[in-house]
Amino acid sequence: MTRSGAAEEHDEAGPGRLRAKEYANELRQLHVELVKLQEWVKQEGLKVCVVFEGRDGAGKGGVIKAITERVSPRVFRVVALPAPTDREKSQMHAQRYVAHFPAAGEIVIFDRSWYNRAGVERVMGFCTDKEVRHFLEMAPAFEKAMVDSGILLVKYWLEVSEEEQTRRLQERIDDGRKLWKLSPMDLLSYSRWYDYSRARDEMFAATDTEFAPWWVVRSDDKRRARLNCIRHLLSLIPYQDVTRPGTVKLPKRQEPGGYREPTHPFRLVPEKY
Repeated sequence: MTRSGAAEEHDEAGPGRLRAKEYANELRQLHVELVKLQEWVKQEGLKVCVVFEGRDGAGKGGVIKAITERVSPRVFRVVALPAPTDREKSQMHAQRYVAHFPAAGEIVIFDRSWYNRAGVERVMGFCTDKEVRHFLEMAPAFEKAMVDSGILLVKYWLEVSEEEQTRRLQERIDDGRKLWKLSPMDLLSYSRWYDYSRARDEMFAATDTEFAPWWVVRSDDKRRARLNCIRHLLSLIPYQDVTRPGTVKLPKRQEPGGYREPTHPFRLVPEKY
């Protein structure tokens, strides 16, 4: 975590919440393990797909950032698709997601996924009841095909309380750095809390399977949610430490061989700090 990030997290801490220093220490250790996992996934050619769902303001972005900030984006790929185009709307619903599935040696993280159909599309009226029913019937078979193809599928639902969601969305309104996080859709969905609750409950009932279960992360405390989720993810993928053995030493630099510093008039960025 950056120093500025730590300061921002400190501002958000409240009674009973994890202190910034303790959080940073725990996260550092987990980042070391994520690097070990990364190298194991590359070596063994594993295919991992992690889905994050939850209400607006539940903290999906923060968890994903905590997972990925110290690993390679070529191994840990984050997929956050925009609203579908007219062409994509005419396709099979899951088609645009399949193109982003992991190849060997990759961990793909979906920041929202094909489950948009069971959530936002359903609640906001972007699809028909018939389309929702069809999705809930077909999703388990679709995910079984993923698992049978060798993909390790992990599904997380971040659960946030009404009070905490209100606090976070109000903070986005009040903080100019976070206004970009607040969309008109967020405001509409905020007013439909119980519609989302019913949609979530039905989604769980239809798609919480033994081969692709839903894991619920309580996310009112962002720091604890991130640590708990990362530790759980690490527990689901048996891995070994295949990072470089022993102490890594820098090699000796070459001799100048007559090289001279240039006299080119470089255009330097003004140093105001």
